[in-house]
Amino acid sequence: MTRIAIDAMGGDHAPFEIVAGAVWGAAEYGVGLELVGKQDQIEQVLDQIDQEGIYSDCGKGGKKKRIKVDVKKLDIKITHASEIIEMGEAPGQAIRKKKKSSIVLAVDAVAKGSSDAVVAAGSTGAAMASSLFGLGRIPGIERPAIAVTLPTMKKPIVVIDAGANSSCTPQMLKQFAIMGLTFSKNVLGVENPRVGVLNIGEEAGKGNELAQNTYKLLEQEQGNMNFVGNIEGREIFLNVCDVIVCDGFVGNVALKITEGTSSMLFRMIKAEFKSDFVGAIIGMLAKPFMKRIYEKINYEEFGGALLLGVKGITIISHGRSKAYAIKNAVRVAKEAVEKGVNRKISEFIEG
Repeated sequence: MTRIAIDAMGGDHAPFEIVAGAVWGAAEYGVGLELVGKQDQIEQVLDQIDQEGIYSDCGKGGKKKRIKVDVKKLDIKITHASEIIEMGEAPGQAIRKKKKSSIVLAVDAVAKGSSDAVVAAGSTGAAMASSLFGLGRIPGIERPAIAVTLPTMKKPIVVIDAGANSSCTPQMLKQFAIMGLTFSKNVLGVENPRVGVLNIGEEAGKGNELAQNTYKLLEQEQGNMNFVGNIEGREIFLNVCDVIVCDGFVGNVALKITEGTSSMLFRMIKAEFKSDFVGAIIGMLAKPFMKRIYEKINYEEFGGALLLGVKGITIISHGRSKAYAIKNAVRVAKEAVEKGVNRKISEFIEG
């Protein structure tokens, strides 16, 4: 049985929502859990879930429903962690000083083999640093990268890197492309992923030196990957590409702009529906359609981003994640483990 280590103390809604999502995921996807954090708090949450269940809107943004989980039937191990790395702490210093923190011990569980993957919703920097130093890099990979799954009009796409590396070389972006297409093919089920470079224009000579040289490198890999050239920002959600490659600075800015724009549009639409009587009537009629759109673009559906390039599976969830998002992060972790993403990245590089 696949076992997932959970940093139970990381995130805005820890420990209850994190533990609840992990338990929900374990029940739904048939995995074991290693809950890492303050043992008394974790046990208290487990007792509460066993008695009262889990209340969630299931990613629909509406009324919450009760999910009943028989905690006693699940394979759950608790590992006590006396320390927590807070969001404002410098990641490198924190993981060295707080060796008994929940994220360090969760990653250590994967390194020692007691768990197969880790899910963390706390400090992204701490999760990355712990994974890099605790698990090590896959041979042939210079830097790990964050692979984020985004919805489009047709099917999900992968953006890599979404924030791990602000300064990159063309060779690193080539490695990101390899990791991204491996994830797309084996976890998202895309048969022959199309790979593109995020740039300011479609022509080969566009962009800065990094973009131009990355284009040349990937063009040479046409026999090994389905490289389709440059992708402009306006094309990200038009399904012209399955894996979008960029440095972490550009990727993170693109991701944050996307989050902000979608949030603003929903608030504007809601405000218009409340502006007058006609708007209220239209809002009532449009409500089921708006719910369906919300479900398609809700980050909770994707659970979290996969840190690719380390010798282990690390899922980095949004700091705001509640139970439904963590449940889906458990699913992504299980799929990444069972489909051998890291092994297939190594095979691609070696082969």
